[in-house]
Amino acid sequence: MDGTPRPDASPAQALTAMDNLIAAHLIGQQEMARRLGLTVTDLTCFGFVLQAGPDLLTAGDLASRVQVTTGAVTGILNRLERAGYVTRRPDPTDRRRVRVAAVPAAVSRVEAAYGAHYERLMTLFADYTPAELATITDWFTRATALAHESRAELSAEEGH
Repeated sequence: MDGTPRPDASPAQALTAMDNLIAAHLIGQQEMARRLGLTVTDLTCFGFVLQAGPDLLTAGDLASRVQVTTGAVTGILNRLERAGYVTRRPDPTDRRRVRVAAVPAAVSRVEAAYGAHYERLMTLFADYTPAELATITDWFTRATALAHESRAELSAEEGH
């Protein structure tokens, strides 16, 4: 794909577009979580379990990715386990730890729920050149790091 010509945009326009994307995503995630019988945080954690695939996460890994305490992750995992989304498996190298695995039926439910949206996103991505996709990916990655930094600063200011 050669990419599609795009109009110039200012940083202010990009910020507005980002704010609109985040708002649409938050509303969508709330609705999706409700439809799946989860909270947004639980759904987010399940998403990280899915991303890990066969490299099963520990509770500590999950706490780090979601930026919550291990105690909070225990509650999240308890809810996900009761709802049939994850199972806990002993860590083969450290019996003090457990690893979190997605339940295949739950993976199928979530993939079905997100399928049409992800297909539309893949169609959208196909409209961009590899170089443009590299820029988009770099921006998402760096913006995520900035969001984590901002959250850490707010937590530090609040004394958490």
